[in-house]
Amino acid sequence: MTTEECPSLPGGRPPGGPVPRRRLGAELELELGAELELELALDDDLIVEVGGGDGGVSDGDGEEEEEEEEEVEDEVGSVGSDLSSLVVPFPELAPVVFFCLKQTTCPRSWCIRMVSSPWFERISIMVILLNCVTLGMYQPCENIHCTSDRCQILQAFDAFIYVFFALEMVVKMVALGIFGQRCYLGDTWNRLDFFIVMSGMVEYSLDLQNINLSAIRTVRVLRPLKAINRVPSMRILVNLLLDTLPMLGNVLLLCFFVFFIFGIIGVQLWAGLLRNRCYLEENFTLSPGLALPGPYYSPDEDDERPFICSLAADNGIMSCGDVPARREGGRTCCLDREDALHRQSLGLEPEGLGPNGSGPGAGGLCVNWNQYYTRCHTGSGNPHKGAINFDNIVYAWIVIFQVITLEGWVEIMYYVMDAHSFYNFIYFIFLIIVSKALIPPLTS
Repeated sequence: MTTEECPSLPGGRPPGGPVPRRRLGAELELELGAELELELALDDDLIVEVGGGDGGVSDGDGEEEEEEEEEVEDEVGSVGSDLSSLVVPFPELAPVVFFCLKQTTCPRSWCIRMVSSPWFERISIMVILLNCVTLGMYQPCENIHCTSDRCQILQAFDAFIYVFFALEMVVKMVALGIFGQRCYLGDTWNRLDFFIVMSGMVEYSLDLQNINLSAIRTVRVLRPLKAINRVPSMRILVNLLLDTLPMLGNVLLLCFFVFFIFGIIGVQLWAGLLRNRCYLEENFTLSPGLALPGPYYSPDEDDERPFICSLAADNGIMSCGDVPARREGGRTCCLDREDALHRQSLGLEPEGLGPNGSGPGAGGLCVNWNQYYTRCHTGSGNPHKGAINFDNIVYAWIVIFQVITLEGWVEIMYYVMDAHSFYNFIYFIFLIIVSKALIPPLTS
């Protein structure tokens, strides 16, 4: 007696053959149960067909059927053993990490349950909020050596927070694995957490060796960013903003084009002009005992807002003839160099002092040295500690950026108009119109 062949499973493999690993365990069990029922039904049909009208079967046929049933049971047992090896509690995680830890192994199973618990993320958020509070309360300027109770308490909280973050990283590494697409370092935000923990480790190791590296301490400010990985809605929003950054490439290219064009125009027109100052005459000499206020005219001692003159080749607004008279003690000085020399020859002070000996007298007996600053010449310093100038393209970009922010742009425009031409205001007005009317609509 021969039996019919058992139908194969979907995919072309018999029930006893190797099971594809991509199938889920539940689907394989259902398919196996259906095939087993079909096999038993076919065997019952064969028994009924062979028995015929006498209602019985021979002893030989019964033994063959029992052997076939045993073979089917063996096949079912082999498939069940394969399913038990493939089915894991968490299919989305790696089956084995660290070459030996399976999902059912005690250390890893504990870590997986901890990571899967909602309280794990809640406690992490609470610790992050605590870290924000401690960072806000830290005052390094008041107690540099940290000898007060407040500073020591804050340091203890900081150590506790770091230990918690380190343990959190270790637990996640054991639960998820380290390297791989579904492992710990496969996620960008987990890599940020890893960087924060490693930088903290470097900081504490340097403290033990009495090495102060303040740049490492600044990484503490990145700890509140760990909250992004804990709040799903915030993480989605940040990822959305990061995904839109490549779309701003054309806008950045246009901004660079505007900066570059206006920067080249500024360098070609006004390179070195903001260094112009009013100096003394070339053959100007002084006798011993007389001193000038400075090598060139400056309305302020710190030269933050200098007097910028126009060269003879340019058509600027200001010239050295516009230098105002010197004032001392609220009065205008009226003496000149000859008067000072005459007083000196008489044995008097070149500049008369007041009753208290600390300033000009009531008659305004001080020399008006400003009248001798008559030669406009290019000096060595630019306004605002050398930050405002068009000497090269980099400084021109700095000035352009300040102009489009509308912070102090009028003063810069006046500097250029004083040194070069009155009509230079067209450049600044046009720059502001382009920056405010063209670039914002592209970014909105």
